[in-house]
Amino acid sequence: MQLIDSRYHIGGVPVEEIATQAGTPVYIYDSAVIARQVKRLRSAFEPTPLRVMYACKALSNVNVLRWMRQLGCGLDAVSIQEVRIGLHAGFLPHEILFTPNMVGFAEYEQAVELGVMINIDSLGMLEHFGHTYGGSVPVCIRFNPHIMAGGNERISTGHVDSKFGISIHQLRHVQRVVASSGIRVNGLHMHTGSDILDAEVFLQGAEIILEIAEQFTEINFLDLGSGFKVPYKPDDVETDIEDLGARLGERIARFNKARSKPVELWVEPGKFLVSESGTFIARVAQVKQTTATVFIGVDSGFNHLIRPMLYGSYHQIVNLSSPNGKPRICTVAGYICETDTFAQDRKIAEVHEGDLLGFLNSGAYGWSMSSNYNSRLRPPEVLVHNGKAHIIREREELSDLLRHQVDVDIS
Repeated sequence: MQLIDSRYHIGGVPVEEIATQAGTPVYIYDSAVIARQVKRLRSAFEPTPLRVMYACKALSNVNVLRWMRQLGCGLDAVSIQEVRIGLHAGFLPHEILFTPNMVGFAEYEQAVELGVMINIDSLGMLEHFGHTYGGSVPVCIRFNPHIMAGGNERISTGHVDSKFGISIHQLRHVQRVVASSGIRVNGLHMHTGSDILDAEVFLQGAEIILEIAEQFTEINFLDLGSGFKVPYKPDDVETDIEDLGARLGERIARFNKARSKPVELWVEPGKFLVSESGTFIARVAQVKQTTATVFIGVDSGFNHLIRPMLYGSYHQIVNLSSPNGKPRICTVAGYICETDTFAQDRKIAEVHEGDLLGFLNSGAYGWSMSSNYNSRLRPPEVLVHNGKAHIIREREELSDLLRHQVDVDIS
């Protein structure tokens, strides 16, 4: 957000105007920030042959997906529904990598029929796939590098107890399955987790996957996932993408120099591309003084933004209605019939009923993890593009809650 003449703007549009147009609560995304992040990532890895595969689980609105494709990104999809949404948004099958986990074989069959690229992360499924398709459908193989990394144990995916990937210690078994079924391996994949700050973690994982890659001479790409940390506070630290790009790029260059068939480097950022583009806006419904604190109650809850309760994540909260107000310590909470604290003992410009609060860095895993808990309606989404605010998802209505319920005679 930008503060212009004591009014907050997103993409050049006053936030109050968007709130009036769409109502509150509402998710707002700035397309220019997404473009900035894509450009920054590509610049950091130059001259490495890089393919950016947007992890659409972070934010899967079709308009955002179309924008990603215009920016030259491919798509990382983790469900067959994400695959179909990606195709609906205009991605071509070869631009989508399907990386499910713990799904039945039927989803893989659907993905093959749709023509997208396949990524397999279990020995049993790799053997089943090879028995069914042999070498007629190329596959990427996801390995578990046994690295504990990430900002929270719930978003760490590459350690020994994780359900994701095939253990690196099962490489010989993988090779036997590939050889016996004639499987054509076109890529290797690894993802250690999310919110990773230290570039050394990525480099450590890269060394592991590069060592495995020596056994697969026909692969076209190495996919190192993502998990880059983004800043959530004004003075917060983030992954040094430029340093990582230079160091990892140099390592890939050395690897390719020794091969007759060079590989392309793939990364799968989600949060890095969309988190900072998003602002969640809620209106203050109550200011409640208790013996312990001052509660600021908003017209939302963890049904709309669950990350603070699920991960303990931090979102900077700004009083949009009082940019220059005196800071007061308060606790911001929602209207759900559970503890749904967004922020505790937080300094925010003095809040009054009716004020608008902005929750920054809400573009990733905000709307996509929302629910109808307490039979609450999910909010609309707005994309600000070229100085104009577009409603890209309407606010739900009661009919949406009842649409798939079936009335039966229980008398």
